[in-house]
Amino acid sequence: MGRQTSNDSPGALNLRAKSNTAEIAPIRRQIEAFVQGHGFDDRATGEIGLCVNEAIANIIRHAYRGKADQPIEVTASVVDDEFEVSLRDWGEGIQPGPLPEHKNDPMNPGGLGLICLGRMMDRVAFTPQNPGMLLEMSKKRFRPG
Repeated sequence: MGRQTSNDSPGALNLRAKSNTAEIAPIRRQIEAFVQGHGFDDRATGEIGLCVNEAIANIIRHAYRGKADQPIEVTASVVDDEFEVSLRDWGEGIQPGPLPEHKNDPMNPGGLGLICLGRMMDRVAFTPQNPGMLLEMSKKRFRPG
């Protein structure tokens, strides 16, 4: 299961997990608790949780081709009013292209993860590593006016 490392501070969360689908929900819960603890509202918390969930599912499916024992590192922080999260894998995935311009076909599953990331996060960046991929996402905390 996703584990916090010992060098965490109140403003940072460092998790290491294996590419097992059973690890997705515990990591999502830890991320959601972390952002709520930093004052993000329920909507932002749910959107962040969903995006992290989808990103890990994509790592398992595409980068690791379903192998359940490969490493995933998740690092999260809140700086000022912005949540930042990085997901690192050492798999064989490729850098995704732009979001599809056509509507998603509900009879053809898949492809919604990238759409969620693009619509719910303020910034999404994929940086190829050697090997693997680094996904960095951020979302600003909105304060009522």
